Amino acid sequence: MIEHLHPRIIENKDWATALFVLTFAVVAITKSAYETRFSEFSKLIFSDKYAKIYRDNSHMKSSFTVGLFFVQIISFAFFIQLAMHIYSKNSKAADIVLKTDWILFIQIATFLLYFILAKYLIEKIVATSFNIEEFVDLFNLQKVTYRTYIGVLLLPINAVLFYYDNIPTIVPLAIIGISLCISIYSYFISIKTYQNAIISKLFYFILYLCALEIAPYYFLYYWITKGSA
Repeated sequence: MIEHLHPRIIENKDWATALFVLTFAVVAITKSAYETRFSEFSKLIFSDKYAKIYRDNSHMKSSFTVGLFFVQIISFAFFIQLAMHIYSKNSKAADIVLKTDWILFIQIATFLLYFILAKYLIEKIVATSFNIEEFVDLFNLQKVTYRTYIGVLLLPINAVLFYYDNIPTIVPLAIIGISLCISIYSYFISIKTYQNAIISKLFYFILYLCALEIAPYYFLYYWITKGSA
Protein backbone atom coordinates (compact mmCIF):
# COMPACT_ATOMS: atom_id res chain seq x y z
CA MET A 1 0.00 0.00 0.00
CA ILE A 2 1.34 3.40 -0.96
CA GLU A 3 1.27 5.73 2.03
CA HIS A 4 2.71 8.88 0.50
CA LEU A 5 2.03 10.18 -2.95
CA HIS A 6 4.09 13.03 -4.35
CA PRO A 7 2.66 14.99 -7.29
CA ARG A 8 4.84 14.75 -10.37
CA ILE A 9 5.95 18.15 -11.60
CA ILE A 10 5.73 18.30 -15.36
CA GLU A 11 7.73 21.14 -16.81
CA ASN A 12 6.26 22.61 -19.98
CA LYS A 13 9.10 23.60 -22.29
CA ASP A 14 6.98 24.09 -25.41
CA TRP A 15 6.72 27.87 -24.98
CA ALA A 16 10.51 28.17 -24.66
CA THR A 17 11.10 25.97 -27.71
CA ALA A 18 8.71 28.09 -29.78
CA LEU A 19 10.40 31.26 -28.57
CA PHE A 20 13.87 29.95 -29.38
CA VAL A 21 12.72 28.97 -32.88
CA LEU A 22 11.16 32.42 -33.37
CA THR A 23 14.25 34.33 -32.24
CA PHE A 24 16.60 32.17 -34.33
CA ALA A 25 14.26 32.78 -37.29
CA VAL A 26 14.46 36.56 -36.71
CA VAL A 27 18.27 36.34 -36.69
CA ALA A 28 18.23 34.24 -39.90
CA ILE A 29 15.83 36.62 -41.67
CA THR A 30 17.89 39.65 -40.59
CA LYS A 31 21.07 37.96 -41.80
CA SER A 32 19.45 37.19 -45.14
CA ALA A 33 17.99 40.69 -45.60
CA TYR A 34 21.16 42.51 -44.51
CA GLU A 35 23.88 40.07 -45.53
CA THR A 36 26.76 42.56 -45.76
CA ARG A 37 25.76 44.50 -42.66
CA PHE A 38 25.25 41.35 -40.61
CA SER A 39 28.65 40.07 -41.72
CA GLU A 40 30.32 43.23 -40.40
CA PHE A 41 28.14 43.08 -37.28
CA SER A 42 29.32 39.52 -36.51
CA LYS A 43 32.94 40.77 -36.46
CA LEU A 44 32.17 43.58 -34.01
CA ILE A 45 34.33 42.24 -31.19
CA PHE A 46 37.35 41.93 -33.49
CA SER A 47 36.92 45.10 -35.54
CA ASP A 48 35.29 48.52 -35.13
CA LYS A 49 34.57 48.74 -38.86
CA TYR A 50 30.83 48.20 -38.30
CA ALA A 51 30.70 51.00 -35.72
CA LYS A 52 32.43 53.36 -38.13
CA ILE A 53 30.23 52.50 -41.14
CA TYR A 54 26.87 52.48 -39.36
CA ARG A 55 27.41 55.40 -37.01
CA ASP A 56 24.60 57.56 -38.40
CA ASN A 57 21.69 57.97 -35.96
CA SER A 58 19.15 56.96 -38.64
CA HIS A 59 20.28 53.35 -38.18
CA MET A 60 18.77 53.37 -34.68
CA LYS A 61 15.25 52.92 -36.12
CA SER A 62 16.11 50.56 -38.98
CA SER A 63 14.47 47.13 -39.23
CA PHE A 64 17.91 45.61 -38.62
CA THR A 65 18.21 47.29 -35.22
CA VAL A 66 14.55 46.77 -34.26
CA GLY A 67 14.58 43.07 -35.19
CA LEU A 68 17.74 42.35 -33.23
CA PHE A 69 16.45 44.48 -30.33
CA PHE A 70 13.62 41.93 -30.01
CA VAL A 71 16.22 39.14 -29.98
CA GLN A 72 18.21 41.05 -27.35
CA ILE A 73 15.26 41.33 -24.95
CA ILE A 74 14.35 37.64 -25.31
CA SER A 75 17.97 36.56 -24.93
CA PHE A 76 18.65 38.63 -21.81
CA ALA A 77 15.35 37.56 -20.22
CA PHE A 78 16.20 33.89 -20.78
CA PHE A 79 19.67 34.33 -19.32
CA ILE A 80 18.38 36.11 -16.19
CA GLN A 81 15.78 33.42 -15.57
CA LEU A 82 18.30 30.62 -16.17
CA ALA A 83 20.78 32.26 -13.79
CA MET A 84 18.06 32.58 -11.14
CA HIS A 85 17.21 28.90 -11.62
CA ILE A 86 20.83 27.75 -11.42
CA TYR A 87 21.63 29.72 -8.25
CA SER A 88 18.39 28.87 -6.46
CA LYS A 89 18.88 25.18 -7.30
CA ASN A 90 22.53 25.01 -6.28
CA SER A 91 21.93 26.96 -3.08
CA LYS A 92 19.21 24.43 -2.12
CA ALA A 93 16.75 27.27 -1.58
CA ALA A 94 13.27 26.47 -0.31
CA ASP A 95 11.69 27.92 -3.44
CA ILE A 96 13.55 26.92 -6.59
CA VAL A 97 13.05 29.27 -9.51
CA LEU A 98 11.82 27.14 -12.40
CA LYS A 99 13.45 27.84 -15.74
CA THR A 100 10.18 26.72 -17.38
CA ASP A 101 8.05 29.32 -15.60
CA TRP A 102 6.68 31.28 -18.57
CA ILE A 103 4.91 33.82 -16.34
CA LEU A 104 8.22 34.73 -14.70
CA PHE A 105 9.81 35.00 -18.14
CA ILE A 106 7.15 37.48 -19.27
CA GLN A 107 7.70 39.52 -16.09
CA ILE A 108 11.47 39.64 -16.64
CA ALA A 109 11.15 40.48 -20.35
CA THR A 110 8.60 43.22 -19.60
CA PHE A 111 10.80 44.71 -16.90
CA LEU A 112 13.83 44.70 -19.24
CA LEU A 113 11.83 46.35 -22.01
CA TYR A 114 10.52 49.13 -19.76
CA PHE A 115 13.90 49.60 -18.08
CA ILE A 116 15.76 50.04 -21.39
CA LEU A 117 13.10 52.28 -22.96
CA ALA A 118 12.71 54.41 -19.81
CA LYS A 119 16.48 54.83 -19.57
CA TYR A 120 16.61 55.82 -23.24
CA LEU A 121 13.87 58.45 -22.82
CA ILE A 122 15.53 59.90 -19.71
CA GLU A 123 18.82 60.08 -21.60
CA LYS A 124 17.10 62.04 -24.38
CA ILE A 125 15.67 64.50 -21.84
CA VAL A 126 19.02 64.96 -20.09
CA ALA A 127 20.81 65.32 -23.43
CA THR A 128 18.42 68.09 -24.43
CA SER A 129 18.99 69.83 -21.09
CA PHE A 130 22.78 69.62 -21.52
CA ASN A 131 22.58 70.53 -25.22
CA ILE A 132 24.43 67.38 -26.26
CA GLU A 133 21.64 65.64 -28.21
CA GLU A 134 23.72 64.74 -31.24
CA PHE A 135 26.53 63.22 -29.21
CA VAL A 136 24.18 61.22 -26.94
CA ASP A 137 22.28 59.87 -29.96
CA LEU A 138 25.53 58.61 -31.49
CA PHE A 139 26.71 57.28 -28.13
CA ASN A 140 23.39 55.46 -27.66
CA LEU A 141 23.70 53.87 -31.08
CA GLN A 142 27.10 52.50 -30.11
CA LYS A 143 25.74 51.11 -26.83
CA VAL A 144 22.72 49.53 -28.52
CA THR A 145 24.98 47.94 -31.13
CA TYR A 146 27.26 46.25 -28.61
CA ARG A 147 24.39 45.31 -26.29
CA THR A 148 22.60 43.70 -29.23
CA TYR A 149 25.82 41.88 -30.13
CA ILE A 150 25.95 40.40 -26.62
CA GLY A 151 22.29 39.40 -26.86
CA VAL A 152 22.81 37.57 -30.16
CA LEU A 153 25.88 35.77 -28.77
CA LEU A 154 23.89 34.72 -25.70
CA LEU A 155 21.03 33.21 -27.70
CA PRO A 156 22.60 29.82 -28.60
CA ILE A 157 24.21 29.65 -25.14
CA ASN A 158 20.78 30.14 -23.56
CA ALA A 159 19.37 27.32 -25.69
CA VAL A 160 22.10 24.94 -24.48
CA LEU A 161 21.70 25.98 -20.83
CA PHE A 162 17.92 25.66 -20.98
CA TYR A 163 17.92 22.04 -22.16
CA TYR A 164 20.89 20.96 -20.05
CA ASP A 165 20.59 20.23 -16.33
CA ASN A 166 23.15 20.52 -13.54
CA ILE A 167 24.85 23.69 -14.78
CA PRO A 168 27.70 24.78 -12.45
CA THR A 169 27.27 28.22 -10.87
CA ILE A 170 30.57 29.31 -12.42
CA VAL A 171 29.00 29.26 -15.91
CA PRO A 172 26.64 32.25 -15.43
CA LEU A 173 29.45 34.15 -13.68
CA ALA A 174 31.81 33.52 -16.59
CA ILE A 175 29.16 34.68 -19.08
CA ILE A 176 28.49 37.84 -17.04
CA GLY A 177 32.23 38.51 -16.84
CA ILE A 178 32.70 38.18 -20.61
CA SER A 179 29.63 40.38 -21.24
CA LEU A 180 31.02 43.06 -18.92
CA CYS A 181 34.36 42.95 -20.74
CA ILE A 182 32.58 43.48 -24.07
CA SER A 183 30.56 46.35 -22.58
CA ILE A 184 33.68 48.05 -21.20
CA TYR A 185 35.37 47.57 -24.56
CA SER A 186 32.40 49.25 -26.25
CA TYR A 187 32.81 52.29 -23.97
CA PHE A 188 36.48 52.58 -24.90
CA ILE A 189 35.55 52.39 -28.60
CA SER A 190 32.87 55.06 -28.13
CA ILE A 191 35.22 57.37 -26.23
CA LYS A 192 37.89 56.89 -28.89
CA THR A 193 35.44 57.53 -31.72
CA TYR A 194 33.90 60.66 -30.18
CA GLN A 195 36.86 61.96 -28.21
CA ASN A 196 36.70 65.43 -29.79
CA ALA A 197 33.04 65.83 -28.85
CA ILE A 198 33.71 64.47 -25.36
CA ILE A 199 36.64 66.81 -24.69
CA SER A 200 34.59 69.83 -25.75
CA LYS A 201 31.79 68.86 -23.34
CA LEU A 202 33.77 66.93 -20.75
CA PHE A 203 31.88 68.21 -17.70
CA TYR A 204 28.48 67.25 -19.15
CA PHE A 205 29.83 63.89 -20.30
CA ILE A 206 30.98 63.05 -16.75
CA LEU A 207 27.58 64.05 -15.37
CA TYR A 208 25.93 61.94 -18.06
CA LEU A 209 28.02 58.88 -17.17
CA CYS A 210 27.40 59.20 -13.44
CA ALA A 211 23.67 59.91 -13.71
CA LEU A 212 22.66 57.56 -16.53
CA GLU A 213 25.37 54.95 -17.00
CA ILE A 214 26.42 54.13 -13.44
CA ALA A 215 23.59 55.11 -11.09
CA PRO A 216 20.72 53.10 -12.74
CA TYR A 217 22.68 49.84 -12.67
CA TYR A 218 23.89 50.48 -9.12
CA PHE A 219 20.36 51.04 -7.84
CA LEU A 220 19.14 48.02 -9.83
CA TYR A 221 21.84 45.85 -8.26
CA TYR A 222 21.04 47.25 -4.80
CA TRP A 223 17.32 46.60 -5.28
CA ILE A 224 17.88 42.99 -6.43
CA THR A 225 20.35 42.11 -3.66
CA LYS A 226 18.25 43.86 -1.01
CA GLY A 227 15.13 42.04 -2.14
CA SER A 228 16.82 38.63 -2.10
CA ALA A 229 18.44 39.19 1.30
